[in-house]
Amino acid sequence: MAPEAEVAAEPPEVPAEPPESEGEALIHGSPSELGRAGQLVVHPDRDSYLALVRALRDDGYRMCVDLCGVDYLLKPNRPLPIGVAPERFEVVVNLLALEGRRRARVRLQLPADDLTAPSLFELHPGTEAMEREAYDMFGILFPGHPDLSRILMPDDWEGHPLRKDYGIGRIPVQFKGSPRPR
Repeated sequence: MAPEAEVAAEPPEVPAEPPESEGEALIHGSPSELGRAGQLVVHPDRDSYLALVRALRDDGYRMCVDLCGVDYLLKPNRPLPIGVAPERFEVVVNLLALEGRRRARVRLQLPADDLTAPSLFELHPGTEAMEREAYDMFGILFPGHPDLSRILMPDDWEGHPLRKDYGIGRIPVQFKGSPRPR
């Protein structure tokens, strides 16, 4: 599936008063862009990730609809806004503000040699299973998560199946009572 085209937009106006927090400054002062249907798309660095998500929550984005991992091994030169360095992995968080019917997408770039992203569990407890899935399928670690363990694969499974360089294997399936081969 091709990544959706994102067009750069002018950043929102900076409020007359100084922002209340570092995260709020990130929303109003940093370059952001609008994707499809005016959806806010922001690309924080790892250090400002939690502050940004907290500021978005305080701005009305109280529901975390999805958190997932992405492996861009085969698309290293994908289009990103100016100033955002493409990395192999990405954590994508989709947030919803029900009051204003608004959506926001947070895209955090992660290098292959340091797959850690702060856990959003304290801000959005519903991300518990989503972070476990990103850990299980991609190997992304979320420090601060209450139970970062496999959720889909057996505990003794080696590797992370949704990585693009993970070998494709076959597990023979035996059906009870199936007819003999012809």
